[in-house]
Amino acid sequence: MGLEIERRFLVSGQQWRRHVLWKARLQQGYLAAGADGFTLRVRSSEEQAWLTIKAATATAPGLPDGLVRHEFEYAIPMVDAEALLDLAPSQISKWRHGLELPGGDWVLDVFEGPNAPLVVAEVELVAADQPLTVPSWCVLELTGRHELSNAALANRPLAAWEAGDRHDLLQWCVAAGP
Repeated sequence: MGLEIERRFLVSGQQWRRHVLWKARLQQGYLAAGADGFTLRVRSSEEQAWLTIKAATATAPGLPDGLVRHEFEYAIPMVDAEALLDLAPSQISKWRHGLELPGGDWVLDVFEGPNAPLVVAEVELVAADQPLTVPSWCVLELTGRHELSNAALANRPLAAWEAGDRHDLLQWCVAAGP
């Protein structure tokens, strides 16, 4: 059974750029997304595509909700991804940057369209209680903030939030940029 152990952080500033190893534009469509954390997602980049199923799992006491999830991901043909994206009622697009940082597999997403100017760093860990040194430009932990999951942002993008709620989140960010 596949497990994803991931922490997520709101990013401020440009200091992350010096850690970039690669970047790719991603399009994600959600074919199903439930309040219980179950999602069925199709994702494509320029050359690859995947179908991913995610489902919530119990988190140990003292750890953030949403830290550990079941994850099953399968490569699919690009033509299938394009057809599935056409069927997906909610979508997001973003630039994903692979980062060279210690402690796990780090990526950073710069959201486009109605989710701009949101910038989120994610780190996949080996264990839920793994110690982690968080870079200073990760200004707010988003792990367990369901309204900021990719599926939630596809369904209700940042631009659709109440102005006060959007301001409260983005006040943490200073010139994060694309």
